[in-house]
Amino acid sequence: MPRRHIRVTGAPEAPLRAALTALRTELDVPETYPPQAAAEAERPPALPSYDATDIPLFTIDPPTSTDLDQAMHLSRHGTGYRVRYAIADVAAFVVPGSALDAETHGRVMTLYFPDEKVPLHPAALSEGAASLLPDRTRPAALWTIDLDAEGRTLDVDVRRALVRSRAKLDYAGVQKQIDEKTAEEPLALLEVIGRLREELEVERGGISLNVPEQEIVEQDGTYELTYRAPLPADGWNAQISLLTGMAAADLMLAHGTGVLRTLPAAPDGAVGRLRRTAHALHIDWPHHVSYAALVRSLDPGIPQHAAFLQECTTLLRGAGYTVFRDGALPDITTHSAVAAPYAHCTAPLRRLADRYASEICLAAVAGDPVPDWVLAAFEALPREMAEGGRRAGAVERACVDIVEAALLKDRVGEVFDGCVVDVEERQPTVGVVQLVSPAVIGRIEGGPERLPLGERLRVRLTQADPGLGPSGKVRFAPA
Repeated sequence: MPRRHIRVTGAPEAPLRAALTALRTELDVPETYPPQAAAEAERPPALPSYDATDIPLFTIDPPTSTDLDQAMHLSRHGTGYRVRYAIADVAAFVVPGSALDAETHGRVMTLYFPDEKVPLHPAALSEGAASLLPDRTRPAALWTIDLDAEGRTLDVDVRRALVRSRAKLDYAGVQKQIDEKTAEEPLALLEVIGRLREELEVERGGISLNVPEQEIVEQDGTYELTYRAPLPADGWNAQISLLTGMAAADLMLAHGTGVLRTLPAAPDGAVGRLRRTAHALHIDWPHHVSYAALVRSLDPGIPQHAAFLQECTTLLRGAGYTVFRDGALPDITTHSAVAAPYAHCTAPLRRLADRYASEICLAAVAGDPVPDWVLAAFEALPREMAEGGRRAGAVERACVDIVEAALLKDRVGEVFDGCVVDVEERQPTVGVVQLVSPAVIGRIEGGPERLPLGERLRVRLTQADPGLGPSGKVRFAPA
């Protein structure tokens, strides 16, 4: 599921990057791995006997990515389609109860900062031996999902296999090949299957957020914020991952043991705040139009729409991990944004829970019992993932604060057009304001009366410092 993407360029000693480096120290983000864990990451993996290296898989990732979790091959199958999706087999490298296993349970997930990432696994594993790099034979969990002519799932299989990717592709290159009709059939089918799955998503009431990437660029000591709108190929690629996550959830529910990614319906208050944000950004949202319909109507290439899509990620904050076993199904089995049961299983190099989900699915298809080491982790896994999610959320919020403060650092005292999107119940003169341009959200304080919730307001910037602590926050007051 999407998160906010913020990218910062510039020299490491530049003030903004220096502030991000200091933030990692402030948040006690680990810089290195314990020696034993690092040594274990170099250990040769357990290799499966099934050889699927004849399948010409390919990966689609950002150009600079080297931690490649997934590789695919798409083909026609009867009147429908066959999706082969290889997922890095992290369990082939990480021994349960080892120092490396303990370290991953402490880290939980890769943390993304605007200037760098702090990985879940050592680079020797996540960007080397386990990564599905081109022309390298790797152990993987190989999914085979057969679809009918409308893109609906007919049959699912997953097994351990040796695989070998043939090409490392990027989104822009994929889009270019598809648009120019030069893509060979396995790649050209990404559009066909992706569009079919998007239509089914609309049918079941799901919603995918095409969250743009924010980039902040330093020029002559000042900063400029731009957005990179996702390409259609981004969305088609995401549909293959969603398809696999939904197939995994169905397998686990049928097996009676699993770990699901669940999300209740968004509370009215959260949707109400988004309506106020839309109002602030001059986005028309009639009351008879649903949230899903509005999101589908937006163009992430328009800055106001891009900013709104960034804020839509707040509706995903109630998502969690739900474990169940021995046929005792949980009360909530669905993810409201997916509008179906769903599991995280396609990014094990970057997310701890995916390693466990893969093992359960492999056992379900083979008719084997779920490994004891998987069941032993069940009690703690949701709590660990929640803590990892909170840490990632704290990183994201702090990074947004620093980036927005850098963007406005030379404009203290200026007056902006904004809209009050939130007001504290106990302190009605304190709240949150969304600016129209630049699309910054900040705390607003002061004024003799209650802030006008949902209404436009002229505000003055009183504070913007990309340093750490309270000074790193953007602050406004009624003008």
